[in-house]
Amino acid sequence: MARHLYRADVSWRRQGDFAANAYSRGHDWSFDGGITVPASASPSVVPLPNSVEAAIDPEEAFVAAISSCHMLWFLDLARRDGLVVESYRDAAEGTMERVAPGKMAVTRVVLRPQIVLAGDTLPEPGRIDALHHQAHEACFIANSVKSEIVVEAVPATLADNSQGA
Repeated sequence: MARHLYRADVSWRRQGDFAANAYSRGHDWSFDGGITVPASASPSVVPLPNSVEAAIDPEEAFVAAISSCHMLWFLDLARRDGLVVESYRDAAEGTMERVAPGKMAVTRVVLRPQIVLAGDTLPEPGRIDALHHQAHEACFIANSVKSEIVVEAVPATLADNSQGA
C-alpha cells in the first residue's frame, strides 16, 4: 500500500476566564469530507461546566478509532472468507490510568464485537476468532498505537484586539 496522508483540523476559541482556569474546553474537529464534530476534554478530566459533556473527547475518539478500524478489517476478512455479516456492534471500552508521576495513558482497550451472520448455520468454532485475530493484526490504528508524534508548532501571533476578540 502506498503512503497516505490524513488530516484533521482542530479549532478552539477562548470562552470564559482563561487565567482563572474557568474556560471552555469545547472545540471543533473538521475533516476533509466536510463534517465538523464537536469535541471537548472529557468531563472526567475537566469537570463541567468547563468541558462539554455532549461532545466527543480524545479518549473516546481513540477507542472509537481502534474499534472502527478493527470492524472494517473484520468485515473485509469475513467477506473474503465467504461469510455474510448482517450486523456488527461493538461496545468498546478504554481504560485510562496513571503510568508515571504526572503521566496518564489509555493503557487498555477492550473490544466486544457482536456479529450477526446471514444463513442458517454458524461457522465452525474458532473461525470467527481467527478472523478477529487477523483483523487485529491488520488494523492500521492498532498497529499505530506506538507511533511517533511530532509537534511542529507555527510561531505564535498576537490577537487583534480591535476586532473584539
